Amino acid sequence: MDSSQIANVDRCLSVLEALADASGGIALGALARQLQLPKSATHRLLQALARRGYVEQDPLTQDYDLSLKMATLGFRFLDVRRLPDIAQRSIDRLAAASGEYCRLAMVDGDGLAWVACAQGAVQGLRYDPPMGREVVLHATATGKAWLATLPEGDALRIICTRGFVTPPGFGTQVIRDIDTLRRHLDATRLRGYAVAVDEGEPGTVAVAACFRTADQPDAPVGGTVSVAGPGVRLDAARIDAIAPLLLQTTRELALHWPLRARQVRPRADNGAVGAAVNAATAAA
Repeated sequence: MDSSQIANVDRCLSVLEALADASGGIALGALARQLQLPKSATHRLLQALARRGYVEQDPLTQDYDLSLKMATLGFRFLDVRRLPDIAQRSIDRLAAASGEYCRLAMVDGDGLAWVACAQGAVQGLRYDPPMGREVVLHATATGKAWLATLPEGDALRIICTRGFVTPPGFGTQVIRDIDTLRRHLDATRLRGYAVAVDEGEPGTVAVAACFRTADQPDAPVGGTVSVAGPGVRLDAARIDAIAPLLLQTTRELALHWPLRARQVRPRADNGAVGAAVNAATAAA
């Protein structure tokens, strides 16, 4: 594959990501401006994706949008990993027992992706975030739970590469420097689960823990389970009560989880980690 073909693949992926973020479709011109591409090139990409069934055009507005084929692929991906019949039952039980919103995220390269959820709050305040939102590793209990299982050099490399950046609307207690991140990860390792207070969203509290294949302590982490809700309900005493339920759920998943064969990432060399940490510290 030559460089022009690689560039076209990259542009197609950019189109798909932009359409996924568009609410109710987007016009050709607006999409081209967003992607900083000529309208003619953007149109060719859309037509190619439409021929494969990934994109459709509204006959009235002429706007472009994703078809349901993308969602179908996602369900196929999850189905072969037996998510619906194993993980969802565990998440449902945790939601019912905790009375809060529970989610499962899977490790995906150097990040995490939400794949299942269950709402346990039946009255009063309900925390119900969108599943399509990115997992911001340094600013969520889910992210910190996973980072704490990695060698510190790997965790710092990932965060320094991404930067201490959060989308609009995150809480006031978001971690913004390496020293604070290290303290949070140390505390997470000691507790066995991560806590985020007023970080992912204002006024919310979340706890999260990881799971990996049972009886294989050195196996790569498969994913995380989290419980989240309004801070007015999730005080310290409530967190202490929910934590055993959370850890029981991770043990259930570890017994049954059909992890794909994964190659453990090589540790970043000390020089590369040191340079990234120094650069992030200087910028802080």
